[in-house]
Amino acid sequence: MLTLINTNRMTPPIGPVGIDYVAGAARDAGVKVDVLDLCLADDPDAATVAHFRERSPRLVGLSFRNVDDCFWPSGQSFVPELRDTVARLRTLTDAPIVLGGVGFSIYAERLVAESGADFGIRGDGEQATVALYRELNNGWRFERVGGLIWRDGDAIRANAPAWPQPLAMPTGRDAVDNAAYFRLGGQGGVETKRGCDRQCIYCADRLAKGSAVRVRSPANVADEVESLLAQGVDVLHTCDAEFNIPRAHAMAVCEELTRRGLGEKVRWYAYLAVVPFDAELAAAMRRAGCVGINFTSDAASEAMLRTYRQPHRREDLAAAVRLCREQGIAVMLDLLLGGPGETPETLADSIAFFQEIGPDCVGAALGLRIYPGLEAEALIAAEGPMETNPAIRRKYTGPIDLLQPTFYISAALGESPARLVRDLIAGDERFFEPEEETPAGEAAGDPDVSGDHNYNANAALTAAIAAGARGAYWDILRKLREASGGVNRGLDRARAGEFADPPDLDADAAEFQAE
Repeated sequence: MLTLINTNRMTPPIGPVGIDYVAGAARDAGVKVDVLDLCLADDPDAATVAHFRERSPRLVGLSFRNVDDCFWPSGQSFVPELRDTVARLRTLTDAPIVLGGVGFSIYAERLVAESGADFGIRGDGEQATVALYRELNNGWRFERVGGLIWRDGDAIRANAPAWPQPLAMPTGRDAVDNAAYFRLGGQGGVETKRGCDRQCIYCADRLAKGSAVRVRSPANVADEVESLLAQGVDVLHTCDAEFNIPRAHAMAVCEELTRRGLGEKVRWYAYLAVVPFDAELAAAMRRAGCVGINFTSDAASEAMLRTYRQPHRREDLAAAVRLCREQGIAVMLDLLLGGPGETPETLADSIAFFQEIGPDCVGAALGLRIYPGLEAEALIAAEGPMETNPAIRRKYTGPIDLLQPTFYISAALGESPARLVRDLIAGDERFFEPEEETPAGEAAGDPDVSGDHNYNANAALTAAIAAGARGAYWDILRKLREASGGVNRGLDRARAGEFADPPDLDADAAEFQAE
């Protein structure tokens, strides 16, 4: 028997898509699987004890989706919880423990070493988990398991990452309670591809999923959408790095969803690169059921776009917003503020241009999370020792440790960069603003965190979902704001539980369905 455990307890809860896929693949291979979902457990420890009191698995797999919340100023790490979970399992079962998941894959060897787990799988887990299970039962030739990290005496050994081609996923999606996640989390997830060949200097997707794009067949994707729809999950979000890369595959997926009539039955959101995006793709996405797009925009300043290695330019941003408007698709642009070379002038340039082109909302994220092995780390290291670099923001002491949340905010923005950003936004309600800096008298580097744009433990977002809102989290907060006379008023009302009889947060979707 194989036991898979979802360790991610972030709220609002996101369905563990990876565990669903791995469990489906194991069952298809003839392996008996059960799932222990700690996210849905009222008492995770009691649920864990009860589970292992009744079962003696041959292998236990832990999904580690998030290393931290990737958000400054909160900077919450989930690694201590992983260590505690592994230690607790050691008291309940003698079965080997294998780690996996996107977060794990970024720091694979180190997390195996530090967590006390026996194994880890860097990359795709569907085939590799089955292969490991079989080796434990017959052979122990671990070098044959793609992506496997394992202990060999005092050493840690690592196989090449598991990024198999072609990419085909189990489509049943019945190993976890997707209906419960939809009720509590407001959306379902689906992948149409894995990997990313873009060159953004900061993004860890290449570390976790590979630098080559691996696509699923459109029919395979549509089969999965139908499975989720049969469970009552009719609002989805793609889990791809960028849905429109490659463009031809995005078109093919849309055409298959439309051919099956799914564009009339589901609503979905997607992450997209700003280019390539054109009128034909926008129209195809809308016909297929897309109602919202979050573009990886980063900046409008030419200097910062070059620094981040983004291929789009200002006119592409304006065109993307216009094309979404023409199709009735809600649009969010993400700003990444404070990277190497950012100045008050580049900040002002980007913010003013985003205000001019008029998206529905803008995420003004301040602070670049530094991951090991990416170009951003090299650029920042070139400025001098990180320990003494005034641009480094962290909540721990001692040597720099990139396993812990470590951020960069350009020193050129001064001592109060969040206040500078807020002043430039000047109360524009379309922007999710960064948090203010530390109030006087508090420890440096510890801002007051209200979580307005941090989805993790966002009370307003959780309250809106409980009141019936469904969709991408940025779109829920946008509708909440518009229905409540301003984002601050809306967040306060949601936290106070005033949406027991909510305003029509899904009015845009109803209008779309009627067309």
